[in-house]
Amino acid sequence: MSSNPSIGRRMTLTLAGLIAVASATLVLAVSGAHESHADSGHSHSDADVAAATTRKQAAFHDAMRKLWEDHITWTRLAIISFAHDLPDLPATEARLLENQEDIGDAIKPYYGKRAGNRLTALLKEHIVGAVALLQAAKAGDDALIQQRKDEWYANGDEVADFLSNANPRNWPRKRMRKMMKRHLDQTLSEAVNRLGGKYDADVRDYDEIHHHILKMADTLSAGIIKQFPGRFR
Repeated sequence: MSSNPSIGRRMTLTLAGLIAVASATLVLAVSGAHESHADSGHSHSDADVAAATTRKQAAFHDAMRKLWEDHITWTRLAIISFAHDLPDLPATEARLLENQEDIGDAIKPYYGKRAGNRLTALLKEHIVGAVALLQAAKAGDDALIQQRKDEWYANGDEVADFLSNANPRNWPRKRMRKMMKRHLDQTLSEAVNRLGGKYDADVRDYDEIHHHILKMADTLSAGIIKQFPGRFR
């Protein structure tokens, strides 16, 4: 996305539909400030704290957080590079896709190679879908924007359902879908504000994303620890 002022003005109408969605997301974020604190990476549920008591459990907990922090960090850098037509975009996208392989590899010891590869494939679709949505916005095609957004959220449900099927007791479908949707909502808001030059809001979005992704990472690590307790003694 060029930073040229005339192009920026043309983007206003192009992004109108996305901004409407993002505005609703931001309202929810403000009204749920107390919930955001509970979801922050600096506080854990009793279940998650209890699940990380041994050295192996703590190491796994921290490794899962690192993977998902990488996910949101490289996503943010890719959004910035795309928005401003920076030359590092291909390298940044390659590193972001590598992170999806790392996340898939992390579950292979517990769910097998096939499951790990499947998760990687779904997460790569998540990244490719985000890029397609940004490209639709750049092209100014409202119908394509809606189509790409629908596809992106459908993929989010696929990721949530995949995880829930692997560990239904600890990762109920409704909870995982809600967590994934919130991640997508927040990322969409971040992208819209960055593309629209609303940098203060963009920074606030990233803080919210960071808090939520750590909660999500803790849910994943705690669920695996509970499902495979013998691996973490």
